[in-house]
Amino acid sequence: MTSPVVTVSPDAPVKEAARLLVTRGFAVLPVVDADDRLLGVVTEADLLRNRLLPDPRELIHNQPPEPIPPAPSEVAGVMTTEVVTATPDRHVAELGRLMVDRHLRAVPVVDGDRLVGIVSRVDVLRTIARDDDAISRDVAGHLSAAGRRRWDVAVADGVVTLSSEGADETDRHIATVVAGCAPGVVDVRIRDDAAGR
Repeated sequence: MTSPVVTVSPDAPVKEAARLLVTRGFAVLPVVDADDRLLGVVTEADLLRNRLLPDPRELIHNQPPEPIPPAPSEVAGVMTTEVVTATPDRHVAELGRLMVDRHLRAVPVVDGDRLVGIVSRVDVLRTIARDDDAISRDVAGHLSAAGRRRWDVAVADGVVTLSSEGADETDRHIATVVAGCAPGVVDVRIRDDAAGR
């Protein structure tokens, strides 16, 4: 999650919001009041709506262009108010699935109605792009802290393979859950040493 968040107020000029999106490389900008309560978001599409003139080639035949309704000048007039949000304790894997399923570029993170952060697709991609050695160290540390038994950890392309001689079904389940909590893990497999697999 990114915090603090670059935001805009509802009475800010649309041009200011557009400038923030362009200069910061954002696709979504949260709209908040003076108490940091989330009111909505403004997206690239929100800012483009009713601001593009018709293609000049359409005017060659001397037909008058369709009238374009005047575009609002303040963010409040263009922002999206029905916003999908997350709480700070939401897991990155769940957020990633939500973004893909709902075609979201970013999800504001709120504590009650106050904005405390934002998670973008790039943030989720950072976890997928984590180095396998870093993932391996995290998984080994988490398993060691769980303390039930010693596990050998191997990681390739985010896929964690665990092995521990004599692990029973409960040990395997706990190890799978604990290993899956590390950022960047895309799958957890248990190698059955007894069967040579």
